Amino acid sequence: MSAIITEKFRQHNAEQFLESFSETSSNNYYLFIGKSSAYSTSTTGGDDNTPPAPNDDIVNEFRAWDAMLAAKLISSTDVGYVVARKTWANDTTYDMYQHNISSTNAATSGEVSLWESDFYFMTSENKVYKVLDNAGGTVPYSGAEPTSTQTTPFFLGGYYIKYMYTLSSSAITKFLTNDFIPVESDTTVVNAAIDGAVEVVKVVAGSGYTDGTYYSPIDGDGSNGIVKIVISGGAIQRFGSTGYTEVFNKGTGYTFGNVDLTDVYSDTGLTSASTVGSGVGGSVIPIISPKGGHGSNPAYELGAHYVMMNAKLLQAEGDDFTVANDFREVGIVVDPYLYGTSNVSALSTARQSFAVKLAAAPVTDFTIDEKITQSTTGAVGKIVEWDATNNIIYFVQERYADHGLKSDGTYVAFSGKNLITGASSGASGTPDSDTPSETVTLTNGNTVTFTSGYANPELEPYSGKIIYNEKRRPISRAADQSEDIKIIVEF
Repeated sequence: MSAIITEKFRQHNAEQFLESFSETSSNNYYLFIGKSSAYSTSTTGGDDNTPPAPNDDIVNEFRAWDAMLAAKLISSTDVGYVVARKTWANDTTYDMYQHNISSTNAATSGEVSLWESDFYFMTSENKVYKVLDNAGGTVPYSGAEPTSTQTTPFFLGGYYIKYMYTLSSSAITKFLTNDFIPVESDTTVVNAAIDGAVEVVKVVAGSGYTDGTYYSPIDGDGSNGIVKIVISGGAIQRFGSTGYTEVFNKGTGYTFGNVDLTDVYSDTGLTSASTVGSGVGGSVIPIISPKGGHGSNPAYELGAHYVMMNAKLLQAEGDDFTVANDFREVGIVVDPYLYGTSNVSALSTARQSFAVKLAAAPVTDFTIDEKITQSTTGAVGKIVEWDATNNIIYFVQERYADHGLKSDGTYVAFSGKNLITGASSGASGTPDSDTPSETVTLTNGNTVTFTSGYANPELEPYSGKIIYNEKRRPISRAADQSEDIKIIVEF
């Protein structure tokens, strides 16, 4: 028994994933960043130059939550189809679109799958074209870079090409990379597409035929298709512009077709029967367009089984995304809860570090990444950020010794009016636990609400599903800096 996971299956999964970001979907996807402290062989494994590989297991998900710093909701406009980038260059031999590429009918490049072949390209003007015919694959594209946006295919550089769409400025900003091209559609091109039209025929020249120009119907399940067959020197001339074999009438409705060389005519009306002689080895094979016609569905036609998510971290993003520290981990979590509830979060951004407000300013400032301890409770943490203006410590408690665990391996939360001390700075301070509730306005105008001196993360740890996790070298942040994070999922 043999089976295959088809391109349609991959595209279906990509489509379902993309649709799950829509406003009508019940799913909320968050991009998160984490891990402000350095990797080390004694805890995570690896180091900052060679980050550890994430494991696909339960403990990796727990630890991602423990190290999480902040999360940002990914909107439906920040997600889109992309395809592998293929850039136009003169003197390049491209593959052509064929409906039946396989191990017995390989593309010019040798690929045995249409979706892996080089049958489309993007120009310097960010216009995307599909190659419908590549001059038999014997010569490279030779000529000017295409610029036309006409809806019908045209000859240029010796090739027959089809304009698909031009990238919008927003797609360029969000989804264009060195490796991927965003997929969009041009309404004019979509509306002009003809379902089942035969745009191209593939020719095997043969020999010994009678020179002349002939017309033959395209047989199959469509209608009105006619091929103009040109024979010169006893050979059927390849598909091309003037003087070559052409599709005289594209017809409609074809899902399969063939041309019978014994059924030819001398006139376009197919009334005057003729003959191409007793040649051998020649054939004219209709190339069947995709369902809907060329240009009707670019994502399907170009093999868009990739989905890109783009999230831009804009400076501090309120109080949630610190610019005082770096991060080493990026991920996606789906449908996390609001802290302390079972309600799926709809926050646009969420702070995931804990926070404690001190009752008074310490004599010495705390420093980022230093270990803090609370001797009375035994709690241990690592500082993410120290806000000297408001006397606030932002911290995380990773489940490693000296990071969030006591030396005996137990975890204790910071609590009460108990002194907190910095291991390297020597700074110390007492939480403002005498104030039942206090909302602090930060320098950027955002607020953090403290209960008896403490503020919890905004998302419930370990809720939702972490579906992507990446560990990488440190990425520094700054108040005048934004990070543009693109994540590509291949189906």
